[in-house]
Amino acid sequence: MKAMVLAAGLGTRLLPFTLKRPKPLFPVVGRPLLLRITEQLRQAGSDSILVNAHHLREQIVAALADSLDVVVQEEAEELGTGGGLRLARDQFGDQPVLVVNGDIWHDIDVAEVFQRHCESGADVTMVLHDCPRFNNVQVAGGLRVVGFGHEPGDLPASLLAFTGIQVINPAVLELIPAGCFFNIIDCYRLLLEQGGTIKGLVVRDHFWTDMGTPADYLALHQTLLTAKNKLRSWPNPGAPFFMGDNARCGADVKFHDWVAIGSNALIGEGCELQRVVVWDGAVIPSGSKLIDTIVA
Repeated sequence: MKAMVLAAGLGTRLLPFTLKRPKPLFPVVGRPLLLRITEQLRQAGSDSILVNAHHLREQIVAALADSLDVVVQEEAEELGTGGGLRLARDQFGDQPVLVVNGDIWHDIDVAEVFQRHCESGADVTMVLHDCPRFNNVQVAGGLRVVGFGHEPGDLPASLLAFTGIQVINPAVLELIPAGCFFNIIDCYRLLLEQGGTIKGLVVRDHFWTDMGTPADYLALHQTLLTAKNKLRSWPNPGAPFFMGDNARCGADVKFHDWVAIGSNALIGEGCELQRVVVWDGAVIPSGSKLIDTIVA
């Protein structure tokens, strides 16, 4: 199974933090999100993973340097979700490719998604769910995707949200002009106009979040550090506090609710932290009192 991770975005909603790291390399409880995504793909049976990179791409290259099954497609210009896939088209041959956004945390079974696509006969399978904040994919009878947003259509349709997980037959990518910025959704509009088929695969009873804003990023940490279920995949007895390797705290430091401290971070004496994520190597001055904050 071939797979691609879309990791080239600018992450403008996460400024100023994306001036320091590309969004897919944001640490989630001490580990870059991108490394979790590539591990999920391996576990699902992918033997060939392509990651595209544009913003701060040298950091993504360095982060994946030891991953021999991962190739980084460096993009000097911003190409968008469609343009990046079009550039990679020749890497996929004639086999479907599983595509995952590089800014989502989820527990969806992508191996099953790939299998369902192969059995469907569709040109594209989009994994959908009901998430009112993002519901903008029009789905009609038989879970056929018939449009996007609130565009008028010929068929009655309900709206669902795209999870950022999809399987694409590579021939579809030839609808995208080579070498320019293009959105994959615009490609799908062209596909529908030409009579192509896009199948919606609806998932329920799953965990998913888009790490699009600072509030989303903090909320993900709250869920992971306080959940009492399978989401907590690391040993963490007692209170919901994570400390990375060689992180240091001065005297009289207090943590409240939940806190995640990255490796080699230094928390000065007398600090109080409540719902705070501290990145690797960050320094918090003595006496600081921080709430609902990211420290980079």
